[in-house]
Amino acid sequence: ISPHIRPEGSPKTTSTEILQGGSKLFQNKAPLKGFDIYLVGFHPMVDDPCHQMEAHHYCKQVNEDFAQCFLFDGNTADANLTGIEYIISERLFEELPSKERQFWHPHNFEILSGMLAAPGLPVVAEKALLKAKLNSYGKTIHTWRAKCWEGDVPYFDKLPKGEPLLGWSFNHDGEIRSDIILAHELAFNTTLEERRRQRKSFTRQTHPQEGVDVLLSKFKNPDELRCLQGVVDAKEDSNR
Repeated sequence: ISPHIRPEGSPKTTSTEILQGGSKLFQNKAPLKGFDIYLVGFHPMVDDPCHQMEAHHYCKQVNEDFAQCFLFDGNTADANLTGIEYIISERLFEELPSKERQFWHPHNFEILSGMLAAPGLPVVAEKALLKAKLNSYGKTIHTWRAKCWEGDVPYFDKLPKGEPLLGWSFNHDGEIRSDIILAHELAFNTTLEERRRQRKSFTRQTHPQEGVDVLLSKFKNPDELRCLQGVVDAKEDSNR
């Protein structure tokens, strides 16, 4: 999936190409090693959930409880870096102070609905990878509207402009734009419904999560949104 835009700027000179080649040969790039896990998901922005985008994650699993990811607007060599995401386990999330938890979004709906995928992996391996992410949380910052929607307006900024944006997760059917999903399904030759069927058994391992209903009132159609089995807001569960 190629990016829709190229950043503003002049073509690289021969001198720049030579310097880049020298850097490739001689400089240390150790911090970049290990970003081998490729995930694709979707993010609405907290301030305005009608601001939505697909995010291609290249992640490094640091340990069993913590991963860190670069986010891009595509999966080709010319893709643009649009943000970062940190992923933590349920155990680490529960150790966070309450004030910090408001920045971390839940992952269960993304996994159960089929929105989160690991393209290229065999189904068995993808299921194992995503099952390990059940009940986890992510902290996402987007810095570039390189390919996104804000309501009915498409944004293709040629530079990372404006304030960094806190990204969130979709947590109910009906929240994400249908055309974003359709384009994704065509690009990867699959359907979210097929992935959802493959992961139906995951519901037995899910726990109520904080943040599931945080954006409900911000969507234009809150009465039309539908819950998914296995996805429960922790506050709602505590009130039962």
